[in-house]
Amino acid sequence: MIVVFVIGYACIALEHPLHVNKSATALILGTLMWVFFVLGDPSVTPVYDAFQNYLSSHPDSSFASWIAHGPLLEHLGEVAEILFFLLGAMTIVEIVDSHEGFRLITDKIATTKKTTLLWIIGILTFFMSAVLDNLTTSIVMVALLRKLIANKNDRWFYAGIVILAANAGGAWSPIGDVTTIMLWIGGKIGVATIIRMTFLPSLVSLIIPILILSFTMKGDVQRPAKMRNDAEFKVPDGQRTLIFCLGVGALLFVPVFKTITHLPPYLGMLGGLGVLWVTTEILHRRLHGNDVSHLSVASVLKKIDTPSILFFLGILMAVAAMQTCGQLSMLSQSLDKIPMEEPGKYYLITGIIGILSSVVDNVPLVAGAMGMYDFPMNHYFWEFLAYAAGTGGSILIIGSAAGVAVMGMEKIDFIWYLKKVSLLALVGYIAGCVVYIIQRSLFF
Repeated sequence: MIVVFVIGYACIALEHPLHVNKSATALILGTLMWVFFVLGDPSVTPVYDAFQNYLSSHPDSSFASWIAHGPLLEHLGEVAEILFFLLGAMTIVEIVDSHEGFRLITDKIATTKKTTLLWIIGILTFFMSAVLDNLTTSIVMVALLRKLIANKNDRWFYAGIVILAANAGGAWSPIGDVTTIMLWIGGKIGVATIIRMTFLPSLVSLIIPILILSFTMKGDVQRPAKMRNDAEFKVPDGQRTLIFCLGVGALLFVPVFKTITHLPPYLGMLGGLGVLWVTTEILHRRLHGNDVSHLSVASVLKKIDTPSILFFLGILMAVAAMQTCGQLSMLSQSLDKIPMEEPGKYYLITGIIGILSSVVDNVPLVAGAMGMYDFPMNHYFWEFLAYAAGTGGSILIIGSAAGVAVMGMEKIDFIWYLKKVSLLALVGYIAGCVVYIIQRSLFF
């Protein structure tokens, strides 16, 4: 299974030279991983005891039947939560975009200087990600970049900074990333502690790459030309503002919905989409004699990047197979055998987990760490883990939900990101790690 995962990962990375879409490779990879898992010997896996318990009440069942109705269905549900969240967020953003709602922001960003715009985009994304989450923020910011930058290569650089900033901003907020939510809900970290201890390292992990780019990026960006047909209906200013406020409000309401109801965030996202959908239907009904078919949600849904959603499905199901079969647990246990004293040992383990999160999804890595260690609440291990797992995913473009979303929306090449952004992300990540360790040793 590990060999298959490595081969599949290499095919995804070499998407352009191979001329094979990464989504197709990911779907095959996700399928093969579960096939090999089922064909193997269940007695050597950590789920063997659970399978035996199942056999006691279902004596005629096979290992494949238990997998299909147990772990596979459970992981598919977890992945579906992320996919429907992504689908809802992307649709809301497209609705706001089709109604020209983002002009309320882009019209206020007058600068075309590359370095100034770099700082504006980076800082804006960093703080937005803490309030929303890194996935939603990256989708919104890519929509903004399309209104601000015409040149594709220039826009890719800014999209790379959006990934870094979104993951860094999500790492210091208890609601900014799936892993911080897991640690917060699991009673491992407190709100005040995680903000106080990881804000500065997260900020440094973003500032360092922006500083480096500021010395290399020169000149101005070119704004995209407005491609509007004179016969096409122009959205009234009042409607544009209303749709923008409702769209952003729906995104901001998601963490509030989760806090109040304790239900999964995707339900809040889909509920917000439903409200926005009904509102647009009512508004469009009043626009008699105007062709507003391009503004309808049915039309907007056709613009959603379905291949990226399928890519996400394939890669997450492949990782879920490794988690179920026990490869990730073996990795965690091998890391725990590193012959070092505390706290250096756990700083090193957490730092390695952060780098690994750029290859393997950080959710099962953090889940594995939570199951392995029994440190008290607000222990430095949990704080450092929140930072490392959140920002380490930026090192590779498919190492985080934000990266996958941006990759799909902008069609960024894996190799391009590896050459142009990965080293910057790694330098920023290491700088943030150093800042956290120094901060911890000085004040605690």
